[in-house]
Amino acid sequence: MIELRDFSYTYGTAEAPALTGINLDIHFGELLLVTGHSAAGKTTLALAVAGILHQEIGGHFEGNITFKGRDIKSFDGIKELSRHIGMVFDDAESQLIFTTVEEEIRSGLENRGLPETEIKRRMEEVLELCEISHLKHRAPHTLSGGQKQKAALAATLALDTEVLILDEATAELDTKAVKRVFSVLKRLKEAGKTIIVVDHNIEDFLEIGDRVILLEKGRIKEAKSPGEVKIQAGPANSETHDKEPHHARGKGEPDLSPPGKKNNPIISVKPIISVKQLSQRYEEVRALNGLDLDIYPGEFIAILGENGSGKTTLVKHFNGLLRPHSGNVALKGLDTVSSPIHELVKHTGLVFQNPDNMLFEDTVEAEIAFGLNNIGVRGQKASEAITRSLELVNLSEKREAFPRHLSRGERQRLAVACVIAMRPELIVLDEPTTGLDAEESDRMMQLMRKLQQEGHTIIMVTHNMQIVRDHAERVIRMEAGKIVEDFTSTRAAEGGIPA
Repeated sequence: MIELRDFSYTYGTAEAPALTGINLDIHFGELLLVTGHSAAGKTTLALAVAGILHQEIGGHFEGNITFKGRDIKSFDGIKELSRHIGMVFDDAESQLIFTTVEEEIRSGLENRGLPETEIKRRMEEVLELCEISHLKHRAPHTLSGGQKQKAALAATLALDTEVLILDEATAELDTKAVKRVFSVLKRLKEAGKTIIVVDHNIEDFLEIGDRVILLEKGRIKEAKSPGEVKIQAGPANSETHDKEPHHARGKGEPDLSPPGKKNNPIISVKPIISVKQLSQRYEEVRALNGLDLDIYPGEFIAILGENGSGKTTLVKHFNGLLRPHSGNVALKGLDTVSSPIHELVKHTGLVFQNPDNMLFEDTVEAEIAFGLNNIGVRGQKASEAITRSLELVNLSEKREAFPRHLSRGERQRLAVACVIAMRPELIVLDEPTTGLDAEESDRMMQLMRKLQQEGHTIIMVTHNMQIVRDHAERVIRMEAGKIVEDFTSTRAAEGGIPA
């Protein structure tokens, strides 16, 4: 169905090719799993198969790609190709451009010229499939990262294309949602669709996969059957919760972290963040509902919860990006309502769920320098801070690279570098391992442990339960805009958060 012959590709301003000598046949009705380390070329391969490299991005090509026996360059733009191939990007937000979720789905169907009855039927079907019927009138920008992925998936599924490509399309989904996507893909495969799943973590889909392709440095290293793939111990994205009684952590409670976890300083009596009766709304939707929370210097905290539970909304209050609808938030005694953001960001650094929301300069170096300049760090001190932060995230060789040409994982690491260069006391990471493979995720967490030991307070919003079990010293679980559990990691280590 899709054939790649001696295909190589180099982005316009890049010095080295992103893909080299790719020979691959993708068959009718096949579910192909594509994996590999960050910057291995996975997303580039997906864009090539979708025709987006040839039709939209450009660059230097060698070899050829054919779809159903026809050269992919001969199609009349993406509009013609999109009738056959649908793709959910690793950045779901970039696909959502309309004012409501319903319009996102409807627009593609109307462009096909379908009758209204068919449009309504498909819309209702995909909204139910992706479990977002209750979100159809919501503006996409008000959704959580996981909800945005569901909306992008629904809009793509509605088009009912022969080929479906998912590029890290479950990275920000909770466990329940990932299982739902699995059932949807299984159903589509049984209906004869050709499916390509690009992901660091393919374990969730091995059961229904036909082949696994491993990319390394832009080349196909090996192709295996799903049965030949070794599954790593401990799931990377499991979020099962126990039914033990709520255990809140009091101000004077002693350190209960398990042996081997080195808590930084004894918890101060004064919190670095104090949240009192915090409520927040998005239009008519209540995202937070009367939260009370104290966070102390030197803690390493994980915030958990299903998509839409209010996790990201909560942490955006910690640096003034959101101001309370009611209640108040104090950062080191500063009221976040009355204090200017440029003062708050000296104390709190937030790494966004989508790193692309932080990147807009022409070079990696300039991205980091921008934040430093805003807090008055310039010249030699800025240069030293940039060098150190790039070393910490293993991006020293990318100093002059164009940020948008980095892989998703590299962009994630760059976003972290931008924050840690400013050395804020509180570092907040929203889904810090999105786009990172297991090895990179571990390196990222080791970096956070190092920063904690240097005196920083670390808060991470995540669905990755392996890193919670391995690194978090306090766990906060949210549900429907409220904190429903708050406990020390002793409980997690003893089975309070089972695999």
